[in-house]
Amino acid sequence: MNAVEATLTPGAMVDQTVAQLETLIMGGELAPGARLPEQQLADTLGVSRGPLREAIRTLEGRRLLERTPNAGVRVVQLSLADLEHLLSMREALEGMACRQAAEQMTAPEVRRLRETAERIDQLLEHGPRSVFAGNADTDFHRQIAEGSRNPWIERVLCQDLYSLLRLYRLHAVRRPDDSARVTAAEHHAIVDRIHARDADGAERVMREHVRHSRDRLLAQVRASGTA
Repeated sequence: MNAVEATLTPGAMVDQTVAQLETLIMGGELAPGARLPEQQLADTLGVSRGPLREAIRTLEGRRLLERTPNAGVRVVQLSLADLEHLLSMREALEGMACRQAAEQMTAPEVRRLRETAERIDQLLEHGPRSVFAGNADTDFHRQIAEGSRNPWIERVLCQDLYSLLRLYRLHAVRRPDDSARVTAAEHHAIVDRIHARDADGAERVMREHVRHSRDRLLAQVRASGTA
């Protein structure tokens, strides 16, 4: 046990290690497919193997890490087919979430959603990677999932799918293009339909937005060789 571990409860130490590992993964220091050498990683993070192993199990549960025979633990690397299936599921779930959000979100929640869309507009001034490197885009979609008042949709989207998508976006999006501004405009169209309480329109524009995002991401992943 090191000095840091001595000041934290076991649970807090594991939570801190989970956050550190997730930062390494989402920051690109551990790319899809990268192996996790346990002792080296423990030394880097300044923790013993016990909390590290618990943190690894937590991230396995979130599908960010996977354990493979004879290869140990590595950052998840989806096949292109898996990614396509995941994105198809996303369209269906987010379309339904947006429909329900148009019926369920309160006026203050819709205002916060608009503010998040405006924050994304500001981040785009620094390029599309700045949107995905932070939490703005995920926050936008998470707010809609939460606003649906459907805990099952929220669980699948927020606990599993969004982390995986963010990981692939970070490694696939390498240079600015006009599609980022199209995405931002689509966000505002989604907020408009939710604000108008137009459930049909909200589902339609969200599905269109997710399809456009899917097509761009798959093209970028193919070009980058990430999957």
